[in-house]
Amino acid sequence: MRFVVSCLLMFVASAAVGQDVIVARPRSVVVTAQDHAVVLARRGALVHSGCGQWEGIGMGSTPQRAREACCYFGRRPIADEGVAFSPLTRRWYAVIRYR
Repeated sequence: MRFVVSCLLMFVASAAVGQDVIVARPRSVVVTAQDHAVVLARRGALVHSGCGQWEGIGMGSTPQRAREACCYFGRRPIADEGVAFSPLTRRWYAVIRYR
């Protein structure tokens, strides 16, 4: 909220002076495990989302192998999961969030 207000104030102040305004875009928010898997596949890298839940991430040659490579796979009950293919690395990326 503070970011939006500060950007708005910058815009109003710059417009009053007649300057061009460059506003940085806010970061995208990853909501579901599928969203996070798509982000990983686009980047071609394994990075935890910091979602505040138990989360496993994995990569493999098939969707099932990517799921099995996730931390805690088969040891915790699954709350949400997603799998996406990366044309960049030609691998599957999986994200599983646990209860």
